[in-house]
Amino acid sequence: MKKLKNLMLVTLIGMSVLGTWSCNNEELYEEPLAVMEDESNEDVDDTVTDVNSPCDFTLENLEANSTVVVNCIIDLQGESLDLPENVTLLYEGGDIINGTLVFSEGSSIDGDLLGNTLEVGGTKPALRDTSFAFDPKRWGIIEGVVSDEVALSNRDILENTMLLAKAYGIDTFKIDELDAYFLVSRVTSSTSNRNFYPAQEAINIPADFNLIMTDNTHLRVFPNSSEKYSLLAVYNANNITVTGGNLYGDRDEHDYSNGNTHEWGHVLTLEATNNTIIDGVKILNGSGDGLKIHSLNFTFQDNYIPSHNIMIKNCVFDSNRRNNVSITDGYDIYIENNEILNAGIDTNNSKGVNPKFGIDIEAVRTSDGSGGYIFYERSERIYIRNNTERGSAAGSVTVHIGYDVIVEGNTVEKGLSYSYASGTKIINNIVTAGSLGGGTGITAGKKLTGSSDSIFDNEISGNTVTGFNVGINVQNRSTVVTNNKIYDFSTGIFPTEFLKDSRISDNTLVSERVNSTGIFINGSMLENVIIENNDVEVTRNALKITRGNSTDESAEYSFTLKNNIFKAPSYSQISYSNGVVLEDNSFNHGIQVFGSSDIGFYNNTIVADGQDGIQLRLENTNIIMESNAISVGDKMTCIKVDSATLLSQIKNNENTCK
Repeated sequence: MKKLKNLMLVTLIGMSVLGTWSCNNEELYEEPLAVMEDESNEDVDDTVTDVNSPCDFTLENLEANSTVVVNCIIDLQGESLDLPENVTLLYEGGDIINGTLVFSEGSSIDGDLLGNTLEVGGTKPALRDTSFAFDPKRWGIIEGVVSDEVALSNRDILENTMLLAKAYGIDTFKIDELDAYFLVSRVTSSTSNRNFYPAQEAINIPADFNLIMTDNTHLRVFPNSSEKYSLLAVYNANNITVTGGNLYGDRDEHDYSNGNTHEWGHVLTLEATNNTIIDGVKILNGSGDGLKIHSLNFTFQDNYIPSHNIMIKNCVFDSNRRNNVSITDGYDIYIENNEILNAGIDTNNSKGVNPKFGIDIEAVRTSDGSGGYIFYERSERIYIRNNTERGSAAGSVTVHIGYDVIVEGNTVEKGLSYSYASGTKIINNIVTAGSLGGGTGITAGKKLTGSSDSIFDNEISGNTVTGFNVGINVQNRSTVVTNNKIYDFSTGIFPTEFLKDSRISDNTLVSERVNSTGIFINGSMLENVIIENNDVEVTRNALKITRGNSTDESAEYSFTLKNNIFKAPSYSQISYSNGVVLEDNSFNHGIQVFGSSDIGFYNNTIVADGQDGIQLRLENTNIIMESNAISVGDKMTCIKVDSATLLSQIKNNENTCK
């Protein structure tokens, strides 16, 4: 068999693109037509060529239809070389440097032969493979601790090489071993506009492109004092996949000395992108957010470009100083199967900055002054599924302002919540308080001084909530809280502020915590709220209503508790409240009513061993008791009325007493 002697490998890195290119799919996979042999046509020995040695031949005088295997160094010495038609260049570890190759029709080249000192002109050669393996050293990346000038050069090299690869039709860009700093904190563009745009000044990934990294890939923000930056970005580009790798912000080396919050130093930014996947990437230690997803411009502008159709999966977000993930604008965004760790925590060298959530959906809107809103940003149809959160400073997931958001199947240590949301569902999550405990497991809604018309049609269902001071806090309107299991709490369900047109049903509340309360309504207004089919077992008050509907504004409001099972050693209590209906409930204890009005008891079963069945204490008005079955122990009274309550204010019909 004839062997090839002193064949050369070529890598084209950082090359400038010359001329107008043409390429067709047939050329990409064209088989070599000929092989360049040594002139003697003699057998050659089996000695392995040193890919770093100069070749003992040149590319001059190549014939058409030749194939060259490049496994040594060809130095063009600054010259431009015209190649004939149908030349194929194959990479086997060598290089072509210091000059220009001018290709003719029908030529092809291995993508790994693109290099930083080789320019290419003429007719664009077809690529034999659309996958490219980036060799940091050959492209001029300097690893380790470097100066800011070198870190800026690193940024330019990596971005420009991806752009060059894209220009040649490469769609898969692979990086393996690399550990380098990149300066992304000052203007690097040559435009006349010297404003700083973090997503543009980051390392940008081109459209229709796959960036594949490994566990050996470490891209780091060069330490800086800028309030804004982004290490890696997808900016107004679509159809991109980023897989693997480790991305680091500079939070513990950052200079915060000017006293501002410095909360916008993001590790990865997706701005105005469509059909983008981030898969298996580790995103760590941003001085702001780990990942920021947002739009270009505002919703009411003609040039508004939202982000949409985005998948974030199998990633690890850890110890980013603000939020691990922030979504301010976009739709059809999926956050699935990620680890969300230590968001917003304090470290030895930097303190976290609010809001400190694992995932925060935080679109911006303002009032238009006429009861409507001006939407600067919109976040809608967001799906947060099957993620694991641990150690976040403030909370695991919050929908601060968002629409049609699904938070489902996550396992978290810190609370889940929404504020100004509609169509949001928090369903089938496991919410278990971490070692610090405390707080609220699920917060459904926002305390408001004005209308809550923008917070509606939300659902909290199928969750298991364990170990929080408050299991579920719910308010606002048109909310369903159903089929949740709440354990080990001080208060199980806590309707607060204003709750309207809502249902709390089929929940299980069990706590052995000292002085625990099942359903606690305190200083709240409830209108057209049904609380039914709940099973409550606690150590103090299964039901406690204090100052419910007690204001002039809420005097005509009412709510109903129906078909609930209440178990506790102490009385359930209704005090200084109005408009409460109890129907078909079961109590294993008595009920006390203090200073209240418009209270109705219908068809309840009360078994109160050692307690009075129903006590009316202080002055009460318009109390109706019909068809209740009451059983008490010796020396106790089924219905006990203080003298302050006039008998004329009581309607007592067909109750039974044992």
